[in-house]
Amino acid sequence: MTTQFLFRANLAHFPHASESPETDLHSVHDGALVIQDDKILAVGQYAELAGQYPEAQVLDFKDHWIVPGLIDSHLHYPQTEMIACYGKQLLHWLESYTFPTEDKFKDEAYARQISQSFLQQLLKNGTTTGLVFGTVHAGATDALFACASELNMALVAGKVCMDRNCPPYLQDTASQAQRDSAQLIERWHNQGRNRYALTPRFAPTSTESQLAALGELAQQYDDVFVQTHLSENMEEIEWVKSLYPDCEGYLDVYDKYHMVRPRAVFGHCIHLTDSEWQRLGDSGATAAFCPTSNLFLGSGLFNFAKAREHRVHVALATDVGAGTTFNMLKTYGEGYKISQLQQDPLSPLAGLYMMTQGPAVAYGLEHEIGNLNPGSHADFVIIKPAFDELSRLRLTQSHSAQDMLFALSMLGDDRAIEQTWVAGVCRYQQQKE
Repeated sequence: MTTQFLFRANLAHFPHASESPETDLHSVHDGALVIQDDKILAVGQYAELAGQYPEAQVLDFKDHWIVPGLIDSHLHYPQTEMIACYGKQLLHWLESYTFPTEDKFKDEAYARQISQSFLQQLLKNGTTTGLVFGTVHAGATDALFACASELNMALVAGKVCMDRNCPPYLQDTASQAQRDSAQLIERWHNQGRNRYALTPRFAPTSTESQLAALGELAQQYDDVFVQTHLSENMEEIEWVKSLYPDCEGYLDVYDKYHMVRPRAVFGHCIHLTDSEWQRLGDSGATAAFCPTSNLFLGSGLFNFAKAREHRVHVALATDVGAGTTFNMLKTYGEGYKISQLQQDPLSPLAGLYMMTQGPAVAYGLEHEIGNLNPGSHADFVIIKPAFDELSRLRLTQSHSAQDMLFALSMLGDDRAIEQTWVAGVCRYQQQKE
């Protein structure tokens, strides 16, 4: 008989899709989460479930909170080593830091080394699923998927495709991008918990021929993800207009090649027109909100009001390495500040939704991740709110998930993550001093 584990802790999650996270949170004080093998078996009050599962091994985290494993919807694993380089704006950032760093990933041993470090940083910060950009090298994406498979993580990733406006040493071609992407799809998509994402870096680095070749794959494999960048920087938008004069706007470039659809995730979406917001909402695509990188690169402020008006899926994302932290709670904290600047404060429960059940629903993965529902994979995070002197002063008397999440978005870091579990296995345990 396999071992059952019963975790005693406070619990917080969204059991279903929500348009009102403030009212739809399921919060249980002195709760229990029961898992068996890689799945969640039961969730509820400790007093009730302890008697129903007398053979379960009890793990007591009575002063802690359990939330679903966090989902980071846009980040670049090759940029792990260049996080916190002195900032420039987007296009200069790419030329000065990003492209030279990504050249190292032609060495697959090096790609594996950074993959392991990258995944460890995710787990250390409570992130169990990421939508991840590789480099132009197919082997670097192989290395990332292989390392994630060893951890049984639900990872979405793809080889970056670029055939112009980048250094020659990082260019592929339209045919190579299509061939490499097709081979990677066949090798990794829906294999274990892996999913593939077609990944043109952004419109300026792909010719029309390359986007057309990737668009053919998007039609052939209708359940793969699409990930790219959209309307991050005003200079970038003008550049796209000059490169694609026959398109109505930036989003229309991707739409022309069948890439605006469910499971399409567009990073940033800061400077969209009303018609672009409407098209995103109608298509079921997702806007990945990247507050720390938007501030770091001086790109602009994401417009929550427009996203709500047009019913666009919005997911939180770190955008490492222009993003300044792997920690999703701190990322929410910066998003809150952006919303405050627009007199439209983003609540901590809305933030939690945008890094758990919200993206899971948008990506059609709510049966597997994003919640603590029975039957979902046992991906979850054990949070220790009072992890140092200041957090103990602030949170010892706090009994609200909302208050705990908000305080940690300002005061917390990876020290608040006690354990991270992936498919029923503890993959990160905070080291005791």
